[in-house]
Amino acid sequence: MKNKDMPRVVKAKQPFRFYTRLHLSELTGLRAATLSQLLSIIRQVSGSCIYHHTHRFLQQHQYLSPEPPNDFAYWVTEVLNEDALGEKLASIDTIQFSTIRTLREKIIKTIEDYLKDNPLAKMKFAQEGEEFHFIKSLSFVLPTNYTVHNLKEFVEVLGKITIDSIYFHVFEARLRLEKGTNDFSYWIDTSVGDKGLALEIAKLDPYTYTIGDLRKTVIKIINKRISG
Repeated sequence: MKNKDMPRVVKAKQPFRFYTRLHLSELTGLRAATLSQLLSIIRQVSGSCIYHHTHRFLQQHQYLSPEPPNDFAYWVTEVLNEDALGEKLASIDTIQFSTIRTLREKIIKTIEDYLKDNPLAKMKFAQEGEEFHFIKSLSFVLPTNYTVHNLKEFVEVLGKITIDSIYFHVFEARLRLEKGTNDFSYWIDTSVGDKGLALEIAKLDPYTYTIGDLRKTVIKIINKRISG
């Protein structure tokens, strides 16, 4: 339904500055050979470590098919041969969690519940060289040359910024920075004043798109709004 009181292109209260990020992976020196060890370390590592092991595939293979597996599920299945637990970990819907803290808690509970029901799983050891090595994700945020003042300018820049920039504003802002929503929706809501458009973009599940397709989808939604 059209909002007759709202112009299609209005000047935002605050301009939107596009940022990008450089990403580095760093070994923590921590490793696990059993489920008990994996669980213990998951409880204590930094949020950047949990982020890396649940988003690494998406970061490195933005053009490939969506629904990336997390590293915990892969290791549990392929190394310890605990297929049932691997399926439970792989089925954790990352989009439901607005913070790394709550995502970590879900992973911990999933493993804890499995060990209660399958105590013999504690006895399985990874072979030498197949231990789970914990890695943390380091991000360096950098400003781009793009600043926009309305939706028309926004959608023009969105069509040409890098995938790394989109990744930062959609994934890192929502989850690692604990904003609760992506930067695009936040700006459209608070500065442009279009809550309906902001919500429509916020409701997209970014984990079911490649980043390239996510860009196209957001552009299409905003263009439809602008054209009325």
